[in-house]
Amino acid sequence: MESRKPRRGIAPSGVAAPTGLAARPLLANIVELIESGGQVTLGTLFPITGVAAIANDEHNSLAMLRRRPGETLQQLLERLDAAIDLAWTANQFTDEINTAPRRTKPR
Repeated sequence: MESRKPRRGIAPSGVAAPTGLAARPLLANIVELIESGGQVTLGTLFPITGVAAIANDEHNSLAMLRRRPGETLQQLLERLDAAIDLAWTANQFTDEINTAPRRTKPR
């Protein structure tokens, strides 16, 4: 028969909740969008090459971003959060997916 140690209760956390500006949640615009019925799509979406991050509400596509070379997922989400803010405050929508390909000059 295996002896087991009695379970200990959950220790109270020694980490205090942040105050002031630090109390603003990370990716606050993404949180607000989702809580207000919007959605965020993140991942590989055919026919897009690479990772896409898309934010939309019930009326508009607020931002459509492509993950940049060397960009971390956290950095992509921070850019998406900033793009949502730009859409809400300046009515400027970001679209990195449906852009025309760059034309090169003939040689």
